[in-house]
Amino acid sequence: MLQNPLLVSIDAFVDYAAIRPEHIEPAIEHLIAEARAAVDAACGAPATWEAFIEPLEAGSEPLWRAWSVVGHLNAVANTPELRQAYNRCLPRITEFSTWIGLHAGLYAQYKALRDSAQFAGMPCVRRRIVELALRDFRLSGVELQGEPRVRYAEISDQLAAASQKFSENVLDAQDGWSLLVEDEARLAGLPEDARRRARAAARDDKQQGWKLTLKMPCYLPVMQYARDRSLREALYRAYATLASEQGDPALDNTPLIEKLLALRAEEAAILGYATFADLALETRMAGTTQEVTSFLRDLAHRARPYAQRDLDELQSFAKEHLALDKLEPWDVAFVSERLRESRYAYSDDEIKQYFTEPKVLAGLFEVMGRLFGVTAHRIQTAAWHPDVQVLRIESSETGQVFGHLLLDLYARQGKQSGAWVDSERSRRKSGGALRTPIAYLTCNFPAPHGATPALLTHDDVVTLFHESGHALHTLLSQVDEPAAAPFASVEWDAIELPSQFMENFCWEWPVIQMLSAHIETGAGLPKALYDKLLAARNFQSGMQAVRQIEFALFDMLIHQQGSGLAISQVLETLDRVRDEVAVLFPPAWHRFAHGFSHIFAGGYGAGYYSYKWAEVLSADAYAAFEEASGQGPDGARDTLDPATGRRFRDEILATGGSRPAGDSFRAFRGRPAAIDALLRHSGMAPAADRPR
Repeated sequence: MLQNPLLVSIDAFVDYAAIRPEHIEPAIEHLIAEARAAVDAACGAPATWEAFIEPLEAGSEPLWRAWSVVGHLNAVANTPELRQAYNRCLPRITEFSTWIGLHAGLYAQYKALRDSAQFAGMPCVRRRIVELALRDFRLSGVELQGEPRVRYAEISDQLAAASQKFSENVLDAQDGWSLLVEDEARLAGLPEDARRRARAAARDDKQQGWKLTLKMPCYLPVMQYARDRSLREALYRAYATLASEQGDPALDNTPLIEKLLALRAEEAAILGYATFADLALETRMAGTTQEVTSFLRDLAHRARPYAQRDLDELQSFAKEHLALDKLEPWDVAFVSERLRESRYAYSDDEIKQYFTEPKVLAGLFEVMGRLFGVTAHRIQTAAWHPDVQVLRIESSETGQVFGHLLLDLYARQGKQSGAWVDSERSRRKSGGALRTPIAYLTCNFPAPHGATPALLTHDDVVTLFHESGHALHTLLSQVDEPAAAPFASVEWDAIELPSQFMENFCWEWPVIQMLSAHIETGAGLPKALYDKLLAARNFQSGMQAVRQIEFALFDMLIHQQGSGLAISQVLETLDRVRDEVAVLFPPAWHRFAHGFSHIFAGGYGAGYYSYKWAEVLSADAYAAFEEASGQGPDGARDTLDPATGRRFRDEILATGGSRPAGDSFRAFRGRPAAIDALLRHSGMAPAADRPR
């Protein structure tokens, strides 16, 4: 057992390279037993912070750290053996979590502490932790008795298994599809680096030709640049029907969607809520489902005219310049790129020659240094893949270590698509000793080719900045109690504030100069090309806005039901939402819901609206930097204001979940958030409200 790398001290680094599937079950079983013993001991201790909560947290943290490691490996280095070990442990983890949530003894201890004489004199953050714990116990069914209590535990197990299977089906369907192109003429228009990767993928399979896949570094270039319409249609259809009844029956997510919706509705009913959406909003900034749907519909009302204008322009361009009388869904990305090239005289492929991954990373950390006073130093330590970079994040002012960031940036087989940040462990101070956080930052960019570094589109750069905001939220937290760490207790509809906020800097000329160096000449992005990029910032912003609103409103409506839905009802709901807010309508055979991992496997069920909700917060927060901006040496606006950056760090990032997110925002901005900045940044403000 001592040789098991998952059982290393929580204060030490995990040797990822040494972890094998056979380590997982023994480690999890051992750590669950230790955590159970800690719970039993805590229930017999005096109901004080020092005697009860600190030992309880210390006894359970190693389990959650190990499970975070295992879950991360399952997402980024998936193998059949690792998946099997993970899935054998998942019911045990779920059972333990349910046992904790239903533990009347623990609940009584928290209530006793809340009702004790010492409670009023405790620090605010500790009082908040106790109050949130009591809320979470109630939401975990601790007050249930008899059959409802038994059924709640069963539902918890089934929800965890169904969500995991949903994500596995999406990954396997994506990994299992490929198209071998043997006639290079079919690849006309495709950028050279995309062709090179496709050629290498075919060669790896010992085939002649070009292997196309549904991984984003392949899929997106085909959809944007391939002139062969049938090729675009083939990839579009494959991606649009992933994990549905139109593919491998073993990977069809139809029964899982129905099961998840039914179980969530039943869970809410057992806990006394009308719908799962009502239950979910108990832990959010938004107060009611009506508030959320009204917010989304108001945004849709504002955005839809702009979206319709975008679509009209796209259809006219397709007809007049590309001889496409009917714009099919697999034409949209291709025609959009041609329209952008025509209108702004640049392409994504031209832009990405200036954004090499090493230069972008260096620029990102220069921005972080200016704003938040941090530096990054690469260290050599074992990781799960040779491409992973391990960075020590320090204060540039004092040298204090804030934490460590593990960067895994490239797409590959066995790795889930998308981009995300997660936490391996949180900051904790105990007995005078400080343990700093460790965070994962995962993307799916194209990998380097030989000595040629990875080339990023500007959208990729924005994605990297977005995820860095999440990472900064956990790394720069100054909250010493893990239960109030950002990812533990910040409201879900505010968690996107730091990430969406960071995106804004990718559009500023001083920052672009830090990020860009041409792959061949080393020259920065020319000002004329930057001006075109900036002019196109809100290109099709209306269509993009209503698309996000479509997803969010669909999510809320399918979770505002007193019972589950058949798949036909799910699809009908999506059609109704599109009729209400959308301007683009996919074919009837499209199966968007079957791959909607955010809400069925990623924790965003009845919460996808959070992206738009937090966008109001992030745009208003960035407006503070615009208001404080000065001029750089070349006269360009410089929003990298250190004083405002330190205030953002101190009032938003450093406070984590130690207070409600609305309080943190008001502390930074001096008032509640307003929607004006979001509309202005999106190009949807009335003309009189736009800066001249």
